[in-house]
Amino acid sequence: MSAFHYAACGALFLLGLHGLLFRPNLLRKLMALNVLQASVVLFYILLAAKRGASPPVLSGPGPVEAAAFINPLPHALMLTAIVVSAATTGVGLALLIRIHRLFGTLQEPEIREKTGLS
Repeated sequence: MSAFHYAACGALFLLGLHGLLFRPNLLRKLMALNVLQASVVLFYILLAAKRGASPPVLSGPGPVEAAAFINPLPHALMLTAIVVSAATTGVGLALLIRIHRLFGTLQEPEIREKTGLS
C-alpha cells in the first residue's frame, strides 16, 4: 500500500486521540473513540493486504503455494475488533443516557462540578 494510506490511518488516529483528550462532551469522546478504533482496524487491514494474492480458498487438488494467498488471521482479528467496538459503543451510549438522566448534561466539567470532583 502507498504512504498515503498509512498517513490517512495516522491522521484518523490523531484525530480520535485529540477528541478523547481535549473535548469536554462525553458523547463526542465516545465518537472519537470510535474513530480511533476504526483507524486501528484500517491500519491492520492495510498491513495484511498483499498485491496479487487471492483469498485462502483452495480450488482443487495439487500443490499449494502459500505465498499466493492472503493471510486470513489479521482479517479475522479485525472482525473481532469491530464486534468489540460495536459492543463498547453500545455500553458507552447506555452509560451516557444514564449520566444524562442523573446530571442533566454530558459536559465533563459540569459533571465534575456537580459531583464535587473538581
